[in-house]
Formats: sequence, C-alpha cells, structure tokens
Amino acid sequence: MTTLFKRIFKSGWKNCSREKGLVAANIFILVLAISTLTSLYLLKDVSNFLVSSIQEKVDISVYFKIDATEEEILKIKEEVAQIPEVKEVKYVSQEEALASFSDRHKDDPVLMQSLDEIGDNPFYASLNIRAFEASQYQAVADFLNNSNFTGLVEKVDYYQRKPVIEKIFSFVSNMNTIGIIFSFLLIIIAVSIAFNTIRLAIYSSREEIKIQRLVGASNWFIRGPFLVQGAICGFFAFLICLILFTLFTWIFGPKTEFLFPGLNLFTFFIANFWIIVFIQLSSGVGLGVVSSLIAVRRHLKI
Repeated sequence: MTTLFKRIFKSGWKNCSREKGLVAANIFILVLAISTLTSLYLLKDVSNFLVSSIQEKVDISVYFKIDATEEEILKIKEEVAQIPEVKEVKYVSQEEALASFSDRHKDDPVLMQSLDEIGDNPFYASLNIRAFEASQYQAVADFLNNSNFTGLVEKVDYYQRKPVIEKIFSFVSNMNTIGIIFSFLLIIIAVSIAFNTIRLAIYSSREEIKIQRLVGASNWFIRGPFLVQGAICGFFAFLICLILFTLFTWIFGPKTEFLFPGLNLFTFFIANFWIIVFIQLSSGVGLGVVSSLIAVRRHLKI
C-alpha cells in the first residue's frame, strides 16, 4: 500500500513538472478562487463593523420639561433601561447640553452672541437612547409615548429622525442580502473555473489514461496522480495567497484605519490569522482535489 501511494505521488509530481503551463494556469485560477473566499471572509467582518459603526451613531432623545427634576429623570432612565430593545441610556443635564453646544459652535460668533443675549439656559435635560438595531426604535418610541411619565416629557425626536433610521435599517437589510447573493455567485464562478482548468489538464493526458486502462490499471491508480496534482496546485496557491494577503493588509491597514477609525485590516488579519490559514489551505487543496476527482470521473468516464 505504501509503495502504491509513493508511485501515485511520484506520478502526480511528475505531471506537475511536465505540464508546467497548465499547472501555472491552474495555480493562478486557484489563487483567484482562494482570494475570493478570503475576501468574502474579510469583507463580511468589515461590513459588519461598518454597519455597527453606523448604527452606533443613531439614537433618539427624550427632552423633559423645565420643571422636571433630576431625580425624576433618573428614575425614568432606570425604567427605560429595562426595555429589551434598549442598549444604552445616557442622561444629559441642561448644563451638559449647554456646554456641548458651546464647544461645538465656539467658532461661530453669531450663534454664541445669540446665546449670550438669551441669558437663560435654553436647553432641556434629556435622555439619549440607543437601541441594539435600527429596526427597534419604533418599539422604543411606542413605549415612551404610552408611558406613565408623558406629563414630564416635552418631546421625543424619534419622528424627526425616523426617515434617517428607516434608511439605515433598509441599508443594513440590503447589505446582508446583497452579501449573501454576491458570495454565492462568486463561489460558484470560482469552483467552475477551477474545475474547467483542471479538466483541461486531464484532457491533455487522455492518451496516457487510455494506455493505463488497457494494461489493467485500477480507477484509483489512474485518478490518484490527478488528485495529487490538484492538491499540489492548491497548496502552492495557498502559499501565494497567504503572502499576498499579508502584504496587502500590512500596506493598506493604516489607510483603512484613517478612513474608518477603529478598523485596521492588518490588525484584523493577524487576530484571525489561523482561521484565514484554514480557509485558504482547505479551499485551495479542497478545490484542487475535488475538481480533479469530478473532472476525471465525469469527463473522461473512467
């Protein structure tokens, strides 16, 4: 049995050495296929990060009347925090609201002068409420509008922000749907191209296969070298992809962090290094072997 495996491996390696052009083409196609799968994995997490970042910037505010005391507002905060859809509730006092506005508009003399002329603090105390998902703000707004503390509420700005929240919810839903469809199509294309490239390599050896059948070689003895060839091509494609993605993420990691604070592709790549190695190695060798197996069985009718 060991001798048989050695012969099969030696024959597969000889095929790689003899058909360098087809092997190079096969490795190139497998590199594209592995790169596609790796990119899908990276883009999935990048898109999740971007969607989460967008959702983090969305909230609704409850503004309270001037005569509402801080103690009453803090009690309401505890009650709102118990809503299942609520992720975070932050209390902003009148003084904090004024300080925040002044800091944002300190370079606008017209606004600052108008604020001075008013004299009193024109801002309301408020609760900034953040839900887990954009689709949950309607439930939060319904709770606020039907609560027993509506007499203390000046206004809830959900309906002013509703169009923006609905657009974000639609964007998130569309991103997930498009991502699934795009991933499925790319995987099909990658597998089809790899399969047809390997089939071409097997077709070039059809005369040799006929001779092996005539002298009584078993099906697996004939298939074996092509499976080894596919695995070798997949392994070299894996090495190339690993080097390319390491260099790519290392070069563009700082640039992505500059555009999207908190997102560094290289940091993410290193944190998920062994998962990416597994994806690339298993997809490279797996595509090479499976495509060879299908091509030999279906197209050469062995």
